[in-house]
Amino acid sequence: MPPTTTTPWPGSCSSRDWAAKGFNLLGIRATIGQSYERIYRDNLLGMGVLPLQFEEGEGWEELGLDGTETFEIRGLDDGLESMAELTVVAEDEAVETTEFDVTAQVGTPAAIEYVENGGVLHLVHRRLLQEGAQ
Repeated sequence: MPPTTTTPWPGSCSSRDWAAKGFNLLGIRATIGQSYERIYRDNLLGMGVLPLQFEEGEGWEELGLDGTETFEIRGLDDGLESMAELTVVAEDEAVETTEFDVTAQVGTPAAIEYVENGGVLHLVHRRLLQEGAQ
């Protein structure tokens, strides 16, 4: 599910949906943070961006991440589940890896559908196309 970004701040970006739209427009499919405010988290989910939360006491600094890494999210082979525990493997430019656990901040079946379909608009579009095909 690349690309992914980590955020050096608690998930408290603007409650306006443009904060989440920016990630979506850049092709970012997941973000990893230390916490997420409810409205910001819901906006990310609505745009199809998966909010992942570091374990308590962990963050990008504690793990030695510097922003040059690429990320692989493991544990999604059987689909996304509510509040799933997932593993992230971060690989830096020197091909050194750091592995850590995160929790998917997804609490409802609807939110799972949003992420799996790339956002609310894509989900609605697919449903309308399916209805038209019947």
